Amino acid sequence: MTAADTASPAWETERIMRFIIRVVVNAFAIWVVTLIPVLQVTVRAFPPGETLQLVLTLLAVGALFALVNTIIGTVVKIVAFPLYILTFGLIGFLINGFLLWLTAWITSSFGWGLTVESFWWGVLAALIISIINGIFGFILRPQNKRSRRD
Repeated sequence: MTAADTASPAWETERIMRFIIRVVVNAFAIWVVTLIPVLQVTVRAFPPGETLQLVLTLLAVGALFALVNTIIGTVVKIVAFPLYILTFGLIGFLINGFLLWLTAWITSSFGWGLTVESFWWGVLAALIISIINGIFGFILRPQNKRSRRD
């Protein structure tokens, strides 16, 4: 076996890096949402609850939110496709709120993580998270290499 056989392909490394960036951006967006008290979205950090534990909790919640969006979100969006057409895409707000609520339910069952007090505030929080993800996605998107003409 050569070193080339054990090395991961470039596309796999790029995929992992995109996931890590997505987790960090999700963690940042969730942190921003928790700073808005009216949304009633809070994060309960790992014990003992210091700054490092809060950051690790936000990263764990961000990773879980990314996985929930990727796996469950894709299935729900495919099943709800007719509703997207009927509501001109407005059902997407409810689906994103549901996915945020589902993430909160999963993490709070461990005794740490995200807490969403109200579904409707969760829908608004999911909208804010989507806006922040969109802004960072625009800023951090890979640039296409332009071919030079000589």
